[in-house]
Amino acid sequence: MKGEELREALRHEMEVVASPPPLDTAAALGAARRARARRRTGWACAGSATVVLAVAGVAAVGTAGAGIPDSGAAGASAPGTGTAGAGGVSPTASGTTPLPGPSDRGTAEPWPTGPDGLPQQDRTAKAGTRYDQGVRLLDELIAVVPAGYVVPENAPNQSVDDDPPRSSQAEFDGKVNGVDVWRYTSVATVAKGDRTGRVAVEVYTRGNELPTEPCALTRRFWGMEGQCQVVTVGNMKIGVVVQPTIDRRFDQWSAYRHPDGTVTFVAQSRSYSSPRNGLKELPFTVPQLAALAMNERFHLQ
Repeated sequence: MKGEELREALRHEMEVVASPPPLDTAAALGAARRARARRRTGWACAGSATVVLAVAGVAAVGTAGAGIPDSGAAGASAPGTGTAGAGGVSPTASGTTPLPGPSDRGTAEPWPTGPDGLPQQDRTAKAGTRYDQGVRLLDELIAVVPAGYVVPENAPNQSVDDDPPRSSQAEFDGKVNGVDVWRYTSVATVAKGDRTGRVAVEVYTRGNELPTEPCALTRRFWGMEGQCQVVTVGNMKIGVVVQPTIDRRFDQWSAYRHPDGTVTFVAQSRSYSSPRNGLKELPFTVPQLAALAMNERFHLQ
């Protein structure tokens, strides 16, 4: 469009658009006064509600203190077994209700019990049977690394936060229909000469709510997407993502749901720290990757 035609078009649009009404200062002031009045009313109601709640709280504490039997009375509850007070916290012997401790879950339900018989401090198992299962899964992963590849050892006192060559973790994933679901994750660096890649196994115990369709299940691994194909292993259908789309933490991964509901993911990547030093080829072929997903060595309970 020429400049003259553009100006003519703009002039035409300005003529046909209605002008906004002039500002009515009286109406604006009236709206402001009404808004201020509403705020004052809200503050007054909030203050009244706080007073009412405070009075009710004092009354409740007094009543709870009067109704708690002493430790020598018949029918007194043992520590930790009495009826929970407000907020699900058992009253103390003094009749007061202690504040709940900090929680990163936002729920009164405790973490699973650790080997010491007490609830875990977070979702990660630091010792016990679950922790041992995670370590065993790492050992099984290293055992299937093809000949010609090596798995470097971790440096002394190297933690998971340092992204070591070998890592394993057992985490409580949640409770589904009363069943504790655990997630075990093991990752290992594989090296061939001066080039390094990665392999990983992740297992969800039975009771999980992951999909059943092969490709829908496979795409749930770490939330990654990609081009999926179904591979037949014996009489079973295994989903394998052969090409990632955006997230490229791994180049290929497979998934299998065992008959008891346990789900196993197996993944591999050409590179570990830098694509420049990545493997020239992946450790497993697509059929091998599919078969590993249903391998019993990765079938944890």
